[in-house]
Amino acid sequence: MTKATLLRGLVLTMGYADLAIGLFHVLLGNAAIPGAGSAGPTVDSLGRFLGAIFAGYGLAWIWAARQSPIPATAVRWLAGVFWLGALGRLMSLAVHGWPHWFQVVLTAIELTLPPLFLWLADAEEKALGPAGER
Repeated sequence: MTKATLLRGLVLTMGYADLAIGLFHVLLGNAAIPGAGSAGPTVDSLGRFLGAIFAGYGLAWIWAARQSPIPATAVRWLAGVFWLGALGRLMSLAVHGWPHWFQVVLTAIELTLPPLFLWLADAEEKALGPAGER
């Protein structure tokens, strides 16, 4: 498997996963968060709103995957946003302690994937050359 093939597969998977997760949060609200219990209407409203934003984030990944070549700049920005989310989780850990185990797993994924995306970001642009042709 080439780096370009891996990039395309990961970008598309990221897009569909984020879209599904975002819609899941829009539909279920607080019930979509393991260990959250009932956080009340204010947090439920926030969670559903952020779910919609996350679904849009997933659509941005899907858009990137549908370009030829996949734009390295878009991958870098999207990976940076994902990494920022991981840093937010680490801040929460420092302030409030350990969350539900599933959130810890998500944090590990969010810390691991961005460097991989940054490493692969320009793989397809390099593989296709300056004219972007196969």
